[in-house]
Amino acid sequence: QLQASGGGLVQAGDSLRLSCAASGRSLSSYTTAWFRQTPGKERAFVAAIRRTPSTTHYADSVKGRFTISRDNAENSVYLQMNSLKPEDTAVYYCAAGPNLILSSISTASRYNYWGQGTLVTVSA
Repeated sequence: QLQASGGGLVQAGDSLRLSCAASGRSLSSYTTAWFRQTPGKERAFVAAIRRTPSTTHYADSVKGRFTISRDNAENSVYLQMNSLKPEDTAVYYCAAGPNLILSSISTASRYNYWGQGTLVTVSA
């Protein structure tokens, strides 16, 4: 089970840190990712951290502003979001899947486990 938290209402330029805590499975055994979704649109890839090698990958729209990290001791994955923009407003979901190849990490259907989502609202 994945539990996402940390969303909220912030102003443009602010920062937020999202957390995804896992129970019942070790996130270090999975590729873990963050996706986001706005009304009427499909879930869009934001960032991922692979199991092996432990590399990180980002959507172009967040590269340089967001950082994904994993704490194996806490069995959690985080998404540090800086310089937030109104277009970052969305429900953010964490997901875990098998050790995906690079070409699959941005595909939502390749992930087996999903958190419940946390809402991030960025005002102009």
